[in-house]
Amino acid sequence: MSEVKLAAEIRTEFGKGAARRVRRENKVPGVLYGHGSDPVHITLPGHALLLALRTSNVLLAVDVEGKTELAIPKAVQRDAIRGYLEHVDLLIVKRGEKVNVEIPVHTEGELAAGAYLVEHVLNALPVEAEATHIPESVTVSIAGLAAGDSILAKDVPLPSGTTLAVEDDTVVLQVLAAQAEEPSAEAEAEGETGAEA
Repeated sequence: MSEVKLAAEIRTEFGKGAARRVRRENKVPGVLYGHGSDPVHITLPGHALLLALRTSNVLLAVDVEGKTELAIPKAVQRDAIRGYLEHVDLLIVKRGEKVNVEIPVHTEGELAAGAYLVEHVLNALPVEAEATHIPESVTVSIAGLAAGDSILAKDVPLPSGTTLAVEDDTVVLQVLAAQAEEPSAEAEAEGETGAEA
């Protein structure tokens, strides 16, 4: 995974008013913390950060006053209606260090013939990986699975250097039989009246 470079500025004003001013300048307030250092309050370029966050668990090289820190996003707050970034928490990581993250689970293949549905019990799989080699996602084959079949965490193929951060027997996906909708009480009543007429 490549690093995304972002230039940050130290933030000295705090509170709602200051955060609104920062966002009006198309920047995002954030905090950079970890490894026993004091938290550093920063502002980041809004558009560049938004593009970087399209990749889950992106590795950021954050330049703060000439000093570059590697970090991963730990918490991202978005406006519920408009979707713009309100605040971001970045966790400092070191090369070679293992971190716990969640990676998206994708499926490939076709289910067995019949009316079946795939339920994602876990949309993202908790794993431990080296901070500079976090996988973007994992793919599991659902080919030929039928109702009652499931895929456990231990069945998910992981890249080398990545280990599970959940129990082996945790259900990730399961296949269910599609349920036909039961007729409503009104439809049944209409059917009975129609039969009497």
